[in-house]
Amino acid sequence: MTIEHRHDSHPAIVKRLNRAGGHLRSIVEMIESQRPCADIAQQLQAVEKAIVSAKKALIHDHLDHCLSHTQATEGMGSAVEEFRTISKYL
Repeated sequence: MTIEHRHDSHPAIVKRLNRAGGHLRSIVEMIESQRPCADIAQQLQAVEKAIVSAKKALIHDHLDHCLSHTQATEGMGSAVEEFRTISKYL
């Protein structure tokens, strides 16, 4: 059985990650142009928050959709194992 791993939230998550990737490239340019460390650290913090936010959204979506599907099709034991697998990334 193949479970569909694309969800309605994925395009928004991809958009968030692409934006973070653009900011990360800007940070490399900031370092190369010898911008102040405080400015660079501030931008790194913003990228980190964006990535954490995307990760949370992905995990919450997984919990909402994939675990309920696993429980319905494969049983509670499989759903618990699926939760254990994803929870290590929280």
